[in-house]
Amino acid sequence: MSPSRKSDLHLHRAFDTVRFGAANILNLRESLPTVAEATRRAESWIRQRQVEGAAEVLVVSGRGKGSEGGVSTVREGIIRLVLSLRRRGVIDRYEEHTAGSFSIQLAPVRSMIDAPRRRREPRRQVAVAPPLAGLSKTTRNMLRDLAERSLDSLGVKETSKFLEAEMLRQLSAINAALPEGANRDAGLRAALRNALDQAP
Repeated sequence: MSPSRKSDLHLHRAFDTVRFGAANILNLRESLPTVAEATRRAESWIRQRQVEGAAEVLVVSGRGKGSEGGVSTVREGIIRLVLSLRRRGVIDRYEEHTAGSFSIQLAPVRSMIDAPRRRREPRRQVAVAPPLAGLSKTTRNMLRDLAERSLDSLGVKETSKFLEAEMLRQLSAINAALPEGANRDAGLRAALRNALDQAP
């Protein structure tokens, strides 16, 4: 690589760090993962960034210059993942940032909770949501507050009749969206905080 090319690359990376922040950039090109590894890692990372309240992230897949046929299989896998996560309310919109990267606007946590599951898309295997009694008092209070706001926004008058069912629905949706291996209680609180901030 020529010195000028290297200089341009460093400059682009510096601009990306300023725009997205180092914590909001996932560089898959550096570790050369398989397609399955890349999509699994990217999905977990994108979901975690959404739960933590990030607005925009950058995923670097590589453009596949050295791949067979000049097409990056990892890039193609990331495109399929992005389209799937968009249908599921995790991603709001995306665009090709460079030939080998995508800037992704994450949807608010509320969109993740309210998004209907597509009939053709199988439910991801996740840990069963813990019962309400197993939650910490703080988490349970936040969940109750969110459920009350949700019912109120739907025009439900006697919220007490539907409160527990709505709390369970919200809990199940958030639990299903948390990345695998995450600290469940901490993840729940982070998602609930963001959802409450976005709720009417």
